[in-house]
Amino acid sequence: MRLEILGCSGGIGTCSYTTAMLLDEDILIDAGTGVGTLALDDLLKIDHIFVTHAHLDHIAFIPFLVDTTGSLRDRPLVVHALPSTLQSLQAHIFNWHIWPDFSCIPDATHPYMRYEPITIGETIVLGSRRITPLPAFHIVPAVGFQLDSGQSSLVFTGDTTADDALWQVINRIANLRYLIIESAFSNTGQDIAIRSGHFHPAMLINELNKLQHDAEIYITHLRQGEAEVTMREILGGSTRFNPRRLMSNQVFEF
Repeated sequence: MRLEILGCSGGIGTCSYTTAMLLDEDILIDAGTGVGTLALDDLLKIDHIFVTHAHLDHIAFIPFLVDTTGSLRDRPLVVHALPSTLQSLQAHIFNWHIWPDFSCIPDATHPYMRYEPITIGETIVLGSRRITPLPAFHIVPAVGFQLDSGQSSLVFTGDTTADDALWQVINRIANLRYLIIESAFSNTGQDIAIRSGHFHPAMLINELNKLQHDAEIYITHLRQGEAEVTMREILGGSTRFNPRRLMSNQVFEF
């Protein structure tokens, strides 16, 4: 499996894109503004989108993707997410007010897009690839994902905060190689991090001590203006691990 980071920032700006990851050529993990860096030929290869949660920085480019490619495809784009996330997309985005409902365009029998509900712990198999939704604890219903090639696994937590259920699952992944986890605020933003369901460095370090694997750890969702200090705080407090900053265009093969 090959995972390319299209965007991993907590906001936008020059060369900063929100969360989107391209798995091989045909699967998106979240669809933030990083999707906009792809050429049309690459967009046309995408058949599946796995969504961690309904917040705009993770779903913003689903409407543009389906609008751009729908009439050029011979099968619908499949959006995989929790039922509550799919309901949010239907009610608040694809509702004919914000954007057309592409689940019935050109008609309900041959739509440009269809929804596929997922359940935490139930693996979706696409070819030789196994994608398993993991528990997450955010301000809205959310999941992370285990991406398992058979040889090794990468876990992307999505947006989350302290959650023992997540670590219990992660510690059972015998072939874990990579862990991508967030810290959306520096320690000075501790209050807003807690209230919004995100990590800050002190909390993240405490949670990482629950990890029982020797995995490579990458930090995502860093905010402009705070990224450097947030990484310094993480590295300054971490004794067991050497977390690295996740970067756009970074590629993981596993």
